Amino acid sequence: MRWGTAAVVAAAAVGAGAAVLVVGRRASERMVRPVTTVQESGPVLVRSLGTGRITFTGSPESRQPGRWAVEWGDDGHAVVEEVLHSDGAGVTRRLVRADRGTLVPGTEVRFTPRVHLGDPMRALGLAYTETTADGELGPLPAWHLDGKRGTWVILVHGPEVDRQQTLPVLPVLDRLGLPALAVTCRGDVGAPASPDGYSHFGETEWRDVEAAVRLALDSGAGRVILFGWSVGATMVLQTAARSAWAHAISGLILDSPVLDLSATARRDAERLGFRGAAAGLGALAAEGRTGVDLADFSRIADGADLRVPTLVLHSPADRVSPFRSAERLAAARPDVVGLQPFPGADHGTLWNSDPDRYTELLRRWLTPLL
Repeated sequence: MRWGTAAVVAAAAVGAGAAVLVVGRRASERMVRPVTTVQESGPVLVRSLGTGRITFTGSPESRQPGRWAVEWGDDGHAVVEEVLHSDGAGVTRRLVRADRGTLVPGTEVRFTPRVHLGDPMRALGLAYTETTADGELGPLPAWHLDGKRGTWVILVHGPEVDRQQTLPVLPVLDRLGLPALAVTCRGDVGAPASPDGYSHFGETEWRDVEAAVRLALDSGAGRVILFGWSVGATMVLQTAARSAWAHAISGLILDSPVLDLSATARRDAERLGFRGAAAGLGALAAEGRTGVDLADFSRIADGADLRVPTLVLHSPADRVSPFRSAERLAAARPDVVGLQPFPGADHGTLWNSDPDRYTELLRRWLTPLL
């Protein structure tokens, strides 16, 4: 009987262990295998339309300040700006433009941050050329926008989006005469896949940013400024710390940077519906599946290797990357780091929340580096 009881207990332990592994793997799946999507709200109804205005049913999404796209059906797309009126009957906003499709009362729409669609010419009327950086896994497509300055800005989008995330900042770079290179990295559409199919939170992907730095320098750049969003910002930090071409980097801009991997992985698991211990298992699984060196990650995230001016743009309301990690970086390196909070904004949508302030901050910060 004792052997039988021991066997039952051992089998139960094995079963429990397998269940733990399954839960952790499921909770970490989106973190390690990001899919290119568009952040969007739940459905909101159009109540009425007028000249230059549109009224929606009231919701947190329809009331959020700033500039947003509304999308419906397969390809409907319009852009709205400030809230003109809000009461129990609905939320009226300024209608900037309707690009595609027809809006009528009763249309069910989704709010998204994707105000600009397509490439720089289609979206903004800015001339560009398609080019490629020579990455270690193969060619990495990039948009190149010319400029008269010798300093180039390399733009690195975040996960679950594509190069369209960089479009809102291109006009201010163009006005400043700064050449820009909006790059792709392994795992992006049109770029080589990661060998194991996983995102490594910049641990390997930073080498693709380094390839873009080499392309800029080979094409005539004297210096480069690296500008990244979310994990793209993390990749930028790692490039500045690890690259053999770090001497050519004159500044960093970090929008919603992921600086606390464990906390971000846990929050991502929670967004998938996992709570408590299950979310913790998801965070551990994400770290284990990707083999990230957490000690080295923390050292870089704390600014130990920073040598150039760094602008950090972050929101205290960020539901993915904790704001306290940005505060910690700014407190650790006040000699080079400036932190600009965007209260109320969500992860990676800081420009949408206040486009004018965001653009002016970039203009003022970049001007001394020209």
